[in-house]
Amino acid sequence: MSTAEISSSSATGASVLPPSDKYRGAVVEDLQLSPAFSLPRTELIARAVELAYDRDFSHIPVLGKNRTLLGYVDVATLKRKWEAGAVDPTDKIAACMSRFNRSPRTNPYTLITPLTPLAELERFLQDHIFALVTDYERKFVLGVATPQDLEAFVSRRAI
Repeated sequence: MSTAEISSSSATGASVLPPSDKYRGAVVEDLQLSPAFSLPRTELIARAVELAYDRDFSHIPVLGKNRTLLGYVDVATLKRKWEAGAVDPTDKIAACMSRFNRSPRTNPYTLITPLTPLAELERFLQDHIFALVTDYERKFVLGVATPQDLEAFVSRRAI
């Protein structure tokens, strides 16, 4: 088969898409992510867990003064700490958030927007547990993409 063909045959004879064509040119916007919500660092742990479960979110971006992105809260970890008594539900989420490494030299920012190709998002998610989808100016968090979102997309599209 030539490299121009979309599919190739596997050892079992089934058609398999090459990795580069796996998403057929789809972009992040095609994932149809739920709109993101962010919480201020002063939000209470109990409220953060409640909101995350209401919206079925596993990670919540945390904002500081002037709505600057400071880090995120892993909801499952937060709930485990709460149940174990390691944190109090009236504590602020700032005490439990993971801060983003903002050093451009050691951790350059990767811009993920609604028009980012899914193949690029997949490469990013190989090294990260989620991706924040932002506008081009990085002023607003529009969504949170996870490997599970990519899996759901592939299964919906029967790719």
